[in-house]
Amino acid sequence: MSKDFQISVTKTTAPKSKPTDENKLGFGKIFTDHMFIMNYTKGKGWHDARIEPYAPLSLDPSAMIFHYGQGIFEGLKAYKTPDGEVLLFRPQKNLERANISNERLCIPAIDEEFALEAIRKLVDIDRDWIPEAPGTSLYIRPFIIATDPFLGVKPAETYLFMVILSPVGAYYPEGLNPVKIFVEDDYVRAVRGGIGFAKTPGNYAASIRAQEKAYELKYTQVLWLDGIERKYIEEVGTMNVFFVIDGEVITPALNGSILAGVTRDSSIALLKSWGYKVTERKLSINEVYEAYEAGKLDEVFGTGTAAVISPVGELKWEDHVMTINNGEIGKISQKLYDSITGIQSGKIEDTMGWTVKV
Repeated sequence: MSKDFQISVTKTTAPKSKPTDENKLGFGKIFTDHMFIMNYTKGKGWHDARIEPYAPLSLDPSAMIFHYGQGIFEGLKAYKTPDGEVLLFRPQKNLERANISNERLCIPAIDEEFALEAIRKLVDIDRDWIPEAPGTSLYIRPFIIATDPFLGVKPAETYLFMVILSPVGAYYPEGLNPVKIFVEDDYVRAVRGGIGFAKTPGNYAASIRAQEKAYELKYTQVLWLDGIERKYIEEVGTMNVFFVIDGEVITPALNGSILAGVTRDSSIALLKSWGYKVTERKLSINEVYEAYEAGKLDEVFGTGTAAVISPVGELKWEDHVMTINNGEIGKISQKLYDSITGIQSGKIEDTMGWTVKV
């Protein structure tokens, strides 16, 4: 694809009403006026890049995405600074990861530089939708779906690459207050050699049953264990996870079944720059429980684009209920949240070179 690939723009003639209370946005419920679309056809490549009014799609009932799940997606955010500029946070990392997912799902790669320009142009057109209340942002959802009208398992020959936007508040109802996490040791989400490292719909479909089980037990999210031995910690349903044990920050090593989170990577970089010992390795739930029993489990927190930093106040594993840091946010979680959100919103100097202006 040429770097000067053109994007046609058709603006809406019927703008939607914007939310009147930015403190009640929820997450992923409201969508802006426009969307980006680009087609792929085998033999022609990616073509017809365009921004047009947000509207339903027309797809054949036999479209392959519905039957075989060949699709990927990403999630990133745009933020408005105090002086009115609009910033994206490490968007290149999301687009790099999109192509890692594409390769695993046999989807043609996208031109990352062009995709970033498309996102910047779409966000600029809908910049008035970016909320400014504390803790809010504009969520950006790029995704690719297979569209061939065909009932058969093979890589598709036609695709849609799309980007939609949604003004959002806190992902969890608790906001920055610690969440309660249920450790799942029955159901399995992913195994090495599978698609756990890719951001693809099937991974999330596999998590729904366990998520419902957690809700029934009054827990916010599921902490997944490895799919082979059911003992090594992998990730929370929508976040990577970190444990502070006796002052050391430990997170599961990327092993092929864990998503390489952008906020995970950012947190590790910041923690190391502050002088913390950060270790990426296999970590069993037994080791976590033993640390808790010994009074050495200082903090647990999740990292992800949606919630940024989510402190964990309680872990339930089998019959054990672990209350962490008296159910309060820890100093490391708080510092990471303040630093990352400060960089994202332009309130703290970006010494890491992570933000991109729209």
